This record gives sequence, C-alpha cells and structure tokens, in this order.
Amino acid sequence: MELKNQVALVTGSGSGIGKAAAMKLAAEGAKVGLLGHTRTEIEKTAHEIEKAGGEALVLEADVSDENRMRAAIGRLAEKFGRLDIVVANAGINGVWAPIDDLKPEEFDRTIAVNLRGTYLTLHLTVPHLKAQGAGSIIVVSSINGNRTFTTPGATAYTATKAAQVAMVQQLALELGKHHIRVNAVCPGEIETNIHDNTRLRHEQETAIPVEWPEGQVPISDGKPGKSEDVAEVIAFLASDRSRHVTGTPIYVDGGQGLLR
Repeated sequence: MELKNQVALVTGSGSGIGKAAAMKLAAEGAKVGLLGHTRTEIEKTAHEIEKAGGEALVLEADVSDENRMRAAIGRLAEKFGRLDIVVANAGINGVWAPIDDLKPEEFDRTIAVNLRGTYLTLHLTVPHLKAQGAGSIIVVSSINGNRTFTTPGATAYTATKAAQVAMVQQLALELGKHHIRVNAVCPGEIETNIHDNTRLRHEQETAIPVEWPEGQVPISDGKPGKSEDVAEVIAFLASDRSRHVTGTPIYVDGGQGLLR
C-alpha cells in the first residue's frame, strides 16, 4: 500500500494502459479518479477497483474539451480534497495516411486528443499539485516519434508523441521548484484496443519496404507487452521510489524500438 492516502487521476482509464494503471495505483492504496469519454467503460473499471477494496470516482469527459475537463477535475478535488498523481494517458491513433491525403480535420482531431488533451490535463491539475507542495505527473507517450518513425502514415500521431516528451522535459524544469516530478513512459507494441480508433489509408504509399525480424519484441519472444507491464512502470514513477527521477522518458517496449 505504497500510495495509501494519495489521490491519483488517470485519463483514458476505461481500457488498456489507462485501466491497468488505475487498477495498479488503486491496489497500491491510492484513491483514483477515472476519467474517460465512455461512461460504461470507466464505470466497469470503478466496479473492479471497488470490488478489490479500493476507492474510485467516475469522471466522464473528453480530454480535449476544456469545460468538461475543468468540471471533472473540480469534482475530483471536491471529493478527495487533494491530488498527488496525474497519469495523462488518454490518446488515439487517429488516421494514418500519406501527408498529401491526410485531411486537416483528421490531423486536428489527433492533435486535439493527444496533445491538447495532455495540455488540458496538466493545465488543470498542476495547481492542485502545487497546493500539495509535491506530486508526480506521468505522461503516456510512445516509442513512435521518439525511438521509431516507421509506422506508415502516422505523421500526426508521431508528432503528438514527440511533443509529449518535449513537454515532459520542459515541465520537469519548470515544476521542479514545486517538487513536482514529470516523466514519460513510451510503450512499444502493447495488447490494447487502441487500434479500434485507428484508420489506415494507402499504407503502400508510405510504408518502407523493410523486412523486420520475426518477432519484433526480443524480451518476450516476439509477443506484444501487456498493459500491466506499463502500469508497473507508471506505479514506480508515481511512488517515492522514483523521487530523484524527472524529465525522463522510459521505454517500455521489450527492446522493440532497437530493432526498428
């Protein structure tokens, strides 16, 4: 119960990495605000946390919507009276297409969720962390845009993921004097349902004709990682065990990025 008496916010906590992170933080004793845009999913996460003896608050909001985010984080602060940990996880793959085929509105939507959503999450939670005089922010980025650039047509996506790491490093310095740590996890191939919000067009126009080795994840015999693998690292960064770690992207990819 390393995080007992602490309060965490996890965005995109209805499934995948967000859900695994919320479950792990709750298991470590934190009270968790579950933020997502699909109420049935975050309610299911809340039920699982409560069934295991934890405490959770359902917060329905689109991370790109300022008013709804402001209201949701206000509810969290009102309910628990503090905030110690922020996991900015919500994101989409969006549309992957050649740059001359990628529509402005498609580009804008990926930027809105992945980058504006991260900005709003931090913009609205940092005052609460400052009030506590300490805190930990963990941004879920990706190996895409940081270690690898081989996903066909993923220009908007990789731009947001690179920008997230730049934000982390910028804010680590800005917020250090408030004893707020800011780090990123950069997963590789993980078993999640993020591909449900992926649209791929004209892959053959942007794919590089490279034959990757069979089994791209060396540490797990080629198999994708689990959401729980990322959640373990998030829990470490949320805890006092990482008290001297800030401004750091941690790659959770089983060595995949080194092959690609």
